Amino acid sequence: MEFHLAFTSSYFVAFVMGLFSSLHCIGMCGSIIGTLTLSLKPEIRNNRRSLLPYVLNYNFGRITSYMLAGLLAGFLQAVLIFPFGQEYGFRILQYLSAAVMAGAGLYLAGWFPRFAYIEKAGSRLWKLIEPYGRKLIPVSTHTQAYLFGMVWGWLPCGLVYAALALAATTGNSVTAGITMLAFGLGTLPSVLGVGIMTNVLTKLSQMHRFKQVTGLLLILIALIALFPELYPLRLQHL
Repeated sequence: MEFHLAFTSSYFVAFVMGLFSSLHCIGMCGSIIGTLTLSLKPEIRNNRRSLLPYVLNYNFGRITSYMLAGLLAGFLQAVLIFPFGQEYGFRILQYLSAAVMAGAGLYLAGWFPRFAYIEKAGSRLWKLIEPYGRKLIPVSTHTQAYLFGMVWGWLPCGLVYAALALAATTGNSVTAGITMLAFGLGTLPSVLGVGIMTNVLTKLSQMHRFKQVTGLLLILIALIALFPELYPLRLQHL
């Protein structure tokens, strides 16, 4: 059994990361969702049945960008480990990925605010992409909402980078892309902006102790990524 596949075969871990990252998404992405909503016609904005398809397309576009980033991370993995050889290169990548995920956990718990500086890594790319999003406002069609969501998906975010760090250890581009799909689905309860779950997550996001618990959970995920033999639900590969 290859040690790295033992852990990364489970997309459930990525989904859980996305779910608890929602505490960060509520504050960071709420204004973006508001921009989309306010750009819609009043008759759409004030009717939940009409509004929901736009919000769904918006989020599907965002998750599509996450998947594309995951595919890119899987490709870069092969490039990064090539100089060191498969075994040693992958182990180095695991160390780096675990460090990023642990940093995200400390950040979410409020113990490492400087982790937010990692978001600057994507700021240059964001400056190139963000103007295309402005051109899509006001949103008037479902396609525009989807494309606007794809632009939003490249917004610099340290927790998305942590998920990409996990995706980079999955072995190939396809599994990396699926990992980011699972992460994106985990973020949906908060960013959809509808239903009871959003209110629950908003209240939880204001509880310091709960933030610490979720931060510790991400740190645990980082440790499992570094030592996959600790993962109790690992899959067996012949």
